[in-house]
Amino acid sequence: MHLKKMFTKPPITNLLIRVSQSGFYQGFSKNVTITAKILVSALILWAIAFPENAAAVLGQLNTFILSVFNYWYIYAMAFFVILCFALALWPKVGKLRLGMDDDTPEFSRFSWFSMMFGAGIGIGMLTFAAAEPMYHFAKSPGSILGVTEAGTLDNVRDAYIWSFTHWGFAAWGCYSIVGLSLGFYAYRRGLPLTIRSSLAPLFGEKLSGKIGHSVDVIAVVATVLGVAQTLGYGVEQFISGLSKLGVGDWLFQYDAEGNRSTSTAGVLFALAIIMGGSTLSALSGVGKGIKWLSNFNMALTFFILFFFLVFGSTFFGLGNLFVGFWDYVLSVPKNMVTVWTADGTATGDALASWQGAWTIFYWAWWIAFAPFVGLFLARISKGRTIREFILGAMIAPSIMCFIWFSLVGGTAIDLEVTGLANGVISAAPLSDKLFVMLGVMLSENITYIMSFIVVILLLTYLITSADSAVLIINTINAAGDEGPKARPHILFWGAALALVVGGLIIAGGLSAIQTAMIIGALPFSMVMVLMGISLVIAIYSDLERDKQGYQTVFPEDYDGDPATEKK
Repeated sequence: MHLKKMFTKPPITNLLIRVSQSGFYQGFSKNVTITAKILVSALILWAIAFPENAAAVLGQLNTFILSVFNYWYIYAMAFFVILCFALALWPKVGKLRLGMDDDTPEFSRFSWFSMMFGAGIGIGMLTFAAAEPMYHFAKSPGSILGVTEAGTLDNVRDAYIWSFTHWGFAAWGCYSIVGLSLGFYAYRRGLPLTIRSSLAPLFGEKLSGKIGHSVDVIAVVATVLGVAQTLGYGVEQFISGLSKLGVGDWLFQYDAEGNRSTSTAGVLFALAIIMGGSTLSALSGVGKGIKWLSNFNMALTFFILFFFLVFGSTFFGLGNLFVGFWDYVLSVPKNMVTVWTADGTATGDALASWQGAWTIFYWAWWIAFAPFVGLFLARISKGRTIREFILGAMIAPSIMCFIWFSLVGGTAIDLEVTGLANGVISAAPLSDKLFVMLGVMLSENITYIMSFIVVILLLTYLITSADSAVLIINTINAAGDEGPKARPHILFWGAALALVVGGLIIAGGLSAIQTAMIIGALPFSMVMVLMGISLVIAIYSDLERDKQGYQTVFPEDYDGDPATEKK
């Protein structure tokens, strides 16, 4: 009886977050905004002024986290996936709407999916769809254990199991937990659309103070680092694409051994184009610039997929899709909870190294990216049911990723296996693989046209991700208010993202961004686990309150007494 009373007690329907009423920070929480700006600025200055020291310290912290928190990352991600499926399959929960009973979605399903996919993983598809299956084809846990033979058709199935594992339900389940939590509290409780609101059942009104400020600051820093990781890969590939289009050799520089890397001028040039476009789009808001760019992205994405379906290794790719999906579903229960640790043996050390470089890196990336994508998903998902949200935000994008990996990556593997590529795709750097593959498949003129299309799609994905990130960061800083569109703050965060990407690339390449991101993701992973627990408590409380006939959905301006308010 006491337990039931605990779950039917009044929910929090008002969370006071102090914001400035005038001046430069009008509409923004100074505690969150200024603290986040100081932390991000310090990272930028450290990376640019002391690149060697920054790379060394970040590297040591990264090694420590990968060795100590590997279990945490693996089990936390498994928890998110299990929770998403449980909520979607729970009949009464799946029917709950993110909003009032008569709320309807603001965006069509196509625009909703386009914005979700473009902001979430669009850039990664262009960078990794050809590259990742190729890497796992050459070396995977199966080949390390001696179960399969690396670099042969015998290793293709293992390559797709892990490609799908890294880009499937785990990634989108991670985003879904954050988006679902924020949407639930914002649209069913009337709380601010910001990260701290998702912990209301656990911390209550304490979230108005230092605890809440700390949660939002952690989310902003994680967002900056997660988006920087994504933009970093995109910038490198964008520069490679510009090079293929004949922009100039100044985009790259070479060391004494002849190893190529992007030049400082190339990085600055690419960032100026990307951040300039993203800032203009951010100033126009979600309903205009981001929506139209996302629809354009999706149209080009389907065009490229259709191109590979017709002109790529069609049957090989489709076979990988269906067989790979079957293998993936069967392997998920085991692979999601398997942790390999260094044990002093060649096999054990190799497995631990592989998992740190791939699986744990990805889990940290998705977690760091989650406050941005999750809040963005919540922003565009009002009026949808929990089941529809999870199917749309977790299952559908995962399948889209599987199709990309199967058709694009399958074509790359097939070209190498048949000898047509003669090793050039395998030998190409990560950012070059897609362009090199197009060169193997097509004539010179057609390669140029397709490379141009890929560069345009990459640019629009980069702009979509960057401008969405700026708007989301400002939303968190403004205590969940989407209203403040102060140009100086949009310009600051646009410049900050550019400087984080540029500074860390110059300091230590993509590995420096990766290291900073893994470190920044750790505290937010702990926040996310609490978000999942909090969401379960809130949903169960709603079900219990509904049985008692109490109100469970509260409008944003609700000022009554939820303890006595009957339906």
